[in-house]
Amino acid sequence: MKLIRYFNERVRTLSIFDIKLAQGAAMGVALIIVKLFPQLTQIDMVWVVVAVVILGARPTYAFYLKK
Repeated sequence: MKLIRYFNERVRTLSIFDIKLAQGAAMGVALIIVKLFPQLTQIDMVWVVVAVVILGARPTYAFYLKK
């Protein structure tokens, strides 16, 4: 848990602009991966929705519900 604490401290130094730039870079990496492996676009949409819900559950909980 020491590593997580370290990165939490480092993230606090970022502005919202920095975080949005990192998200844009991550989308760019995702586009590169899709271009390299076009068969990824043929994945059934249900699996994508399930993955989004699972991956977004904890951040949503932490942002809206955790006090």
